[in-house]
Amino acid sequence: MQAQVDFDDMDDERRDAVKISVESLETPALTKAQLAELLFEQIGLNKRESKEMIDAFFDLVTTSLVNGTDVKISSFGNFQIRVKAPRPGRNPRTGEAIPIKARRVVTFHASHKLKDQIQG
Repeated sequence: MQAQVDFDDMDDERRDAVKISVESLETPALTKAQLAELLFEQIGLNKRESKEMIDAFFDLVTTSLVNGTDVKISSFGNFQIRVKAPRPGRNPRTGEAIPIKARRVVTFHASHKLKDQIQG
């Protein structure tokens, strides 16, 4: 299994440096700790800098979404906040009607490039 980060605005040298091999992963999910380790191994940042960079990236994405700003990552996809209207619901055990409050949810839409890479 390989994951590859490829941004249109990067020059060829930088793009090659960012290619990340994740063949050694034991779990089917890629974790923040594993991303930091890959930055350490592939890019040459020290472990503290790698962890700080990953944390800063996710903090920025989270803060943007909380503030209602869409996050668009070229060649990867878009994260958006969607406001779901209140609606009637039912307790599945009792059948009692229960109102479900309005809420905000995060949606992700993969880019065409990511979809094409996944399809092979």
